This record gives sequence, C-alpha cells and structure tokens, in this order.
Amino acid sequence: SAVIELGDINLNCPANCQCHNTHFFGPDRQIIRRGQAFNFYQITCLLHMLSSALLKLYFFSCKGLRPCESNETKCTFPMGRCLDQTCWSAAYKTHQPKCINVSVFPPSNACIGRYIFNIQVTSCGNTYQRCLGDFYVLFNPWCADDPVYMDNQAHREEYVLNEHGILYEGVHKHITSRPWHFGQFEDGILDICLKVLDMGASYHHGSDQDRCWRNDPVHISMIPENNDYLKGTKPFSWNGSVPILQQWYNGRCRPVRYGYCGSLAAVMCTGMILPSVLMQYHCWNESWMARRDLNQCSGDWQCLDPTPLETGRGSTCSGPTWVRSIREGELDLDYDGHHLFSRLNSNYVGWLSQSNDKKSKLFCDTWPCGQHLSTKSVGSDLCEDITGTYKYELGSLKSKEAYYRAYRRIHPGYCNASNCHIDRELSSLRNPFVSDSGVNMRLKMANCPMYGEDVQLHWLLENLCNEPKNLNFNLCAQIITYNGCPMDQFWKDKVNVTLGPREVKKIPLCISYSQYGPHLCDHNIMKVVAVSDPECGDVLMLLSQPRLKVPCTAEISFCNPLQEDMKNCIMTLEGCGLFKEPMTIE
Repeated sequence: SAVIELGDINLNCPANCQCHNTHFFGPDRQIIRRGQAFNFYQITCLLHMLSSALLKLYFFSCKGLRPCESNETKCTFPMGRCLDQTCWSAAYKTHQPKCINVSVFPPSNACIGRYIFNIQVTSCGNTYQRCLGDFYVLFNPWCADDPVYMDNQAHREEYVLNEHGILYEGVHKHITSRPWHFGQFEDGILDICLKVLDMGASYHHGSDQDRCWRNDPVHISMIPENNDYLKGTKPFSWNGSVPILQQWYNGRCRPVRYGYCGSLAAVMCTGMILPSVLMQYHCWNESWMARRDLNQCSGDWQCLDPTPLETGRGSTCSGPTWVRSIREGELDLDYDGHHLFSRLNSNYVGWLSQSNDKKSKLFCDTWPCGQHLSTKSVGSDLCEDITGTYKYELGSLKSKEAYYRAYRRIHPGYCNASNCHIDRELSSLRNPFVSDSGVNMRLKMANCPMYGEDVQLHWLLENLCNEPKNLNFNLCAQIITYNGCPMDQFWKDKVNVTLGPREVKKIPLCISYSQYGPHLCDHNIMKVVAVSDPECGDVLMLLSQPRLKVPCTAEISFCNPLQEDMKNCIMTLEGCGLFKEPMTIE
C-alpha cells in the first residue's frame, strides 16, 4: 500500500501568540485563547486529494492521562472548507503551491489547560497519524462569547497583561503600599498554575481532574478552597508570586511556609489566568466574569477569598460572590456570600482581659469594619477607593435596608422579623460606652507615626455633665499582629483626671521608641485605643539610564532612622527578566 506523506508543518507559534495576546509567555509555545481561531501551514503533496472522497483528514485534541470524549477531554473533528464556531472545528485554504493554511477553532466553552494535538489522514484504506505537539488553551477576555469577556482594552491591559501590582495595607487613615510581582508570564509559571488546578480537582466532588468543570470560570475560581500551598504567619520577605509557586512545585507540591491573606490573594491573582484585582486589608481577589449560573449575560466583578476561614464545618474559603450582591445584602445568590458580607460589616468589639483570665465585653462599636477598600488604579500606581461598590454610605437608608436583608438571610430565625425587631436585637448586644456615663473620650495622633521616633498622642476628654468629675484611668499599649491578634502589653500607665462642668481637656501622651521598639513585629502595629502603623521606608535610585542589552547600575540606599546600629540585615531583590531567582544579600 502507498505511504501517506504529510510533509513539513509550520505551527506558526509567534504569529498565533501575537494574535491571541499570549506573546508575553514567549514565542516558542502554542498558547491560544478559546473562542478564537489559530493557524498553521502544512506543506504536502495531498492537495489534489482534499476535495475528493479519497482523503479524510481529522484532528483530535486530548488532555489528561485518560482522555475521553464523554467528559470533554478528547475531541475529534474533521477538516472542511469553513469553520464551525459552535464547536471544535478545522478548515483549510490554499496558501501557495503545495501548501495549505489550516485554521483550528477552539470553542468559547472549551476546557482550559494543556492539550495534545494530533492529525490523522485516511485515504484508500490507509491511515496515517502524526502528533503536532502540545498547545495550551486559556480563557479569552477579548472574546464576546467567553464569560470572562471584558470590553475595555485599558482594563484588559491592567488586569490580564500586567505582571506587576500593589498590595495595600494598614488601617483606613494610614494606608501603605508595597509592590508585588505576579509573574504570570515567567518561565514555567503557566505549567505550575495548571498543576495547582489539577491539585484542586478533588474539591469538585472527587471527580477526575480533567472533567468539563474546567471550562467554567466559576468552578475554576473555587479551586483554591482546597489548596494549602501557603501556610504560616511570616510571609513578609516575599516580593512576588514566582518564587512561591516555584518552591511549591519543586518541593513536590508541599506547602510553602509562610503565607498570609496578602500572599494568598497575590498568588491566586497569578494563578487565575483571567482578570483579577487585589484588595487589602484583609486581602482578597476580584475576578471578572459573567455568572451564567445567575443568568448574567455580561461580565461583572466577582470576589474570591482564598484565605481559609474556620467555620463550624471546618476550614473553608469564600466565593465566587457577585460584588453587587454583597452591597445589596442578597446573600442567597452566591457561594458563601454571608462570610464576605460579615467581614465587611462587622462591629468593632472591645474586650477587657483581667488577671484571672476572665474576659468581659467592654464596648461594641457600631462603626463597622470595611471602612476603606482599596485597589490599584487602571494604568497607574495610584490607590483607588472602591468602597462604594461593596457598601452604601454608612447610615444611609440603602445601607440599612441591605443590612436588614442580609441579617434575615444569615439568621434564618429572623427571616420574617420586622426591622424594629432586628434593631432591638442588635441594641441588646451593645454594651454601654464611656460617653453613656457622661464622658466623651478619644485618642488622636499628634504626629505622623514614623518607625524609630516617639509616638505622640492627644488624649481628648470632655465632661458632658454640669457637675465635676474625678476619674481614674488605666492606659496601656500592646502590639497587634496583622490579623488583629493582641500580644503582651509593653506600656501602661495610671492617670487620674479631674474634669470641671462641661470641661474639655487635652492630655498629651508619649510612647517612646525605647518602649515600643523591641516589641514590634510583622507590620509594626501597636494599639492604644487607636492603631498606628509606623513604617521604615527605602529609596531606590537608578544611577544610569537603562538600555536594552546594556549593563545597568543601580544603587539601593537606606536611611537608618534609629539611634542604634542595625545588624544582621537581609535584603531580597527580585526583578522580572533580571534575575532567574530572587537574590538575597546579607
């Protein structure tokens, strides 16, 4: 029998990657986005047979160890004269003598991941099969039929193509920032992210890792709930996702120590392979998609929280949850919406810890959490306030209506309760304030807190009554970890204050560096009644103008704000395309 010869095949990777906005991964791999055709060229002697019944040419793509058409991990499709954009299809046209241009179309609902691409020719009873190699299919924010479609090019460049971002942290009056390198285009990161996806397959009811849930961004977003590749409490030496993912992968998928909400969300932002936005403090993600399960016909922001939350059912994560449903209190629409609503609308409770290990609730502040939600602005490093997308203005009618709606969904026993009934229940949970006894008291920062300097506070007291008051106060300060856990007290004082009728006093307080310096940890947060966030900054100066393929000199200078020598310091450098791995200098 005659031998069927296919000839040379040019996979046309650089041009395909450019058209599919995947060229940042590199030009040597076929990385395409679903809902958009890609092309390759075949130099063959079989052109005269393509239009006859003598030749049948099929392609089939498969993924996983046991590809199967029933779970959409294998697909066989013929080559015709035109593409069918509702399913996997292939078409050809003459490019030049003895050469054809073959177009392959992955549908907009194709599973994402790594595929093996094969071509099969049958003619006159003879069959020839050839592997064309592997290729990757990703979500497509440029395709209107894909649930992750985003119609704003500036947003696509920011949320899909930008490798650099900013983590915002601190408290609402003192927001600080630190850069983060997501590194989704670095060598090997795509394969590592797909490995993370494989490891999370057990979340989907123990199903095979290549089942068709991998075509749905909603289910892809739920993967981190079962991934514990970051554990611990001291992740602050990390500057980016790449070394974390590499260590996890090279360590045979063992947990990388240590991580916190910021690094968890940043790594998830790298691994989502679709638009994400990052917020802190607490830190979580947003991902852009149309929720077909909620009958949404166009995309909107969905929030995802990869930080494990301890519940009565064990450790769980939250999302995807439609951001708008959180603002409206419609918590029955999404996955775990009540967790996210509670974190954003919780009251601030103060507890008094006594020497006999007894704790009593000192006050319950109606001023809730979530006062300022921040993310990086599109196209710049400025901080953007997006609190209004999650919450109505505090105290407004819409804010109260959303709270009542959420309360009825979180507490089934109140599903038919009136607003007044809910208000009475909330009032019973709140203990009296100092102001209820006729004294108004608050602390105010007298200076911008800077690490290494004394902390200056103004303690403001006001007698609201027409008779004098003689009061005794116990003041203390303690270190607070980034997640709000109190450490030991490092400063305390007893003060007697006499206030005349309607008198207002401003009492200065000073906490010296020698008192707080040895105790600070993590984010340098201390608590008196208010929270301050001292920080030590650094300056980066380029001494020469950088040019392509020309050595560039950089100098990093630090200013020691302390009145003592700094010893055993470690500096970690990381740069996209500059270092293959982070550089540590002692």
